[in-house]
Amino acid sequence: MEYITIGNVRIKKTAALAPMAGVADTAFRTVMKRFGAAYCVGEMASCKGLCYNSAKSSELLALTDAERPAAVQLFGCEPEFAAGAVEIAERYSPDIIDLNAGCPVPKVAGSGSGSALMKEPKLFGEMVTALVKAAHVPVTVKIRAGWDAEHINACDIAHIAEECGAAAVAVHARTKTQMYSGKADRGIIARVKQTVKIPVIGNGDVDSVESCEAMYRETGCDLVMIGRGACGDPWLFRDIDDFYTGRPRQPAPTLAERLSVLRQHIELLVSCSGEYTGMKQARAQAAFYFKGMPGAAKYRGLCGKLSALSDLYALIELIEKEKNI
Repeated sequence: MEYITIGNVRIKKTAALAPMAGVADTAFRTVMKRFGAAYCVGEMASCKGLCYNSAKSSELLALTDAERPAAVQLFGCEPEFAAGAVEIAERYSPDIIDLNAGCPVPKVAGSGSGSALMKEPKLFGEMVTALVKAAHVPVTVKIRAGWDAEHINACDIAHIAEECGAAAVAVHARTKTQMYSGKADRGIIARVKQTVKIPVIGNGDVDSVESCEAMYRETGCDLVMIGRGACGDPWLFRDIDDFYTGRPRQPAPTLAERLSVLRQHIELLVSCSGEYTGMKQARAQAAFYFKGMPGAAKYRGLCGKLSALSDLYALIELIEKEKNI
């Protein structure tokens, strides 16, 4: 087994879980870690929100020992809030602090944060510098290929991050305007890897052992990061871990196994967030587990009506009855 080091943090060179706002919460991260995710990054929290004592922002920073090594992720475009945000973030003992300079959603990028920072290299550098100066743990950065096809500047931005003290850079090889459509351009990750000396994490379109291996082989990246490909499929991390440790590939999970993990996942989500809030979040989380299953559309529709754990148990019972489990 190979390892990479980010600052003083040692991580297995298998696959990490990408930060996903509204998806990769504590329960999601814990389940993925149980199945072999080498490293995970929490949901992004606003630097400004933290400094203004936003309880909602602070909740996003909570980490459990079961998730480690793990990072908290911050976003913002005002360096004057960086030190205060870091001070609050470090109360949660993160192994790493990550700056989001890649989020493409209008609410974030439209305010000058996330991927919009890639249009402002000077400001981006000031944000990285301010975070590095304040932090007692390694600071990393997550970026995109660029703003659009005419402004591919991941190499330049990664170089600035390195010059300003970032310990690693993660590259989602799509532009901001692509959002999550089209294909990730692995060639961009390869060029970033050739540009900087700090570790480069490759992200985009990894949803199998084969695509993970291709990401490593085609880009030379130091670590692969998986986002949407892991939704409803924690076994992906197991299979990748088996591949890189030389263990035989295990059979795909049975429907009974999928339903068992689904139940554990949602019960953990409810224990973290309470039944009312947790079951709202569970509607999307549960639906992921039915990808590719015959009758998936029907079951996903029923997931949209989940309001209590008893609803989940009834859904699982229905599926078991219909599928003769």
